[in-house]
Amino acid sequence: MSQSFVIIGDGVAGSSAAETLRENAPDADITVITDEGEALYNRILIKEFAKGKLPEAPISIHDESWYAERDIDLQLNTLVVDINTDAHEVTSHEGDSYEYDKLLIATGGTPAQLPVDNSDAEGVHHFWTFEDARKIKADVEEADTGVIVGAGLLGIDFAAICGAQDVEANYLMRGNAWWRYALSEEGAEIIHDALRERGVTPVFDSGIDHFEVDDDGRIESAVDPDGNEYDADFAGVAIGLDINTEILRGTGIEYDGEGIVVDEYMQSNLEDVYAAGDCTKFDDLILGDQAQNGAWGSAKAQGECAANNMLDYGTDEFRWVSSYSITHFDFPFLSFGHPTMGDDSVDQKYSDTEWRRLALKDGRIVGGVLIGDLAPQSAYKQLMREGTRVDTEKETLMQQSFSVDDLEAPVADD
Repeated sequence: MSQSFVIIGDGVAGSSAAETLRENAPDADITVITDEGEALYNRILIKEFAKGKLPEAPISIHDESWYAERDIDLQLNTLVVDINTDAHEVTSHEGDSYEYDKLLIATGGTPAQLPVDNSDAEGVHHFWTFEDARKIKADVEEADTGVIVGAGLLGIDFAAICGAQDVEANYLMRGNAWWRYALSEEGAEIIHDALRERGVTPVFDSGIDHFEVDDDGRIESAVDPDGNEYDADFAGVAIGLDINTEILRGTGIEYDGEGIVVDEYMQSNLEDVYAAGDCTKFDDLILGDQAQNGAWGSAKAQGECAANNMLDYGTDEFRWVSSYSITHFDFPFLSFGHPTMGDDSVDQKYSDTEWRRLALKDGRIVGGVLIGDLAPQSAYKQLMREGTRVDTEKETLMQQSFSVDDLEAPVADD
């Protein structure tokens, strides 16, 4: 009898898992369930669409025929409301049941809402789906002023969208720098200057107390905790993701408050339940600790890893150094690994548009950020994958044209 696999989520994690399952189990029953109304698309490119730089067509990756050709049952506009791990079945909002031998949860998350008055007003946007991008594009094209909240990798997308659409925006940040847990003030200032050049003003040690709205319920301004008011007929909020935990209640699937806990094979505490992508808290073999990483490449690799282990547990361990690029500016920007973690760091500025930082844990690289010159990334990633101790050679690591051969005596982890 052929096995049956159910995948909840058709992002890159879920879709890559389905493709891997079909390639290796040609007779299996595979069902992909998603609450979105369209098949897999490139989440990286939707920001370019919202900036007005790309039409819709190149953003789509799979259409419905892709699934049909592979005999994968794709259920669009279908929300899973219950998982019965004892009966091995999931139930949709319409009451339909789908039985499984193995289940993969790849639901990602939902943008976190600001806990302030009028955070759901017209003109306040979150950025996660293609449909979000369409609404953002339509709104920002009509806007004159804007406010951005969330000093991270998604917030910078809102800033770039405002800059590209000639919206005069204030970028409200709680700390003294953009992405302050990964960048020093010196490194962040390169980003701040680039934002200012595009008409986006960083406002530090700030935040949102509430939004003011007009009689029609549309945003007019944002007010910070000190009472300062910023005109805004457009607002972008990117303060993180909330994982959908409702369907996990009563299932016995372990969730630690941040993600579904899985091992290095993407298996949860239940033998027949796996998870991949943003919704996971996985054993990071390189970091030596549990971690989360929702970067596109990482999610894709997790989906493939999960599928291989759903077919034959223990055959494919997840070992990955992720990367995330920002292409909004005249200089390149790349983060890799876990740049906000570690117990030590080293950084160096080389010019007005070139800076780098490495995060270290127990003397080993666990992540980094490169601005301006990305050439050393391969060397840093190699050292990270190999677990090489580098804490005694920080000055060498920061050489502008660094390579692994520059280290005196690299020592890999035992």
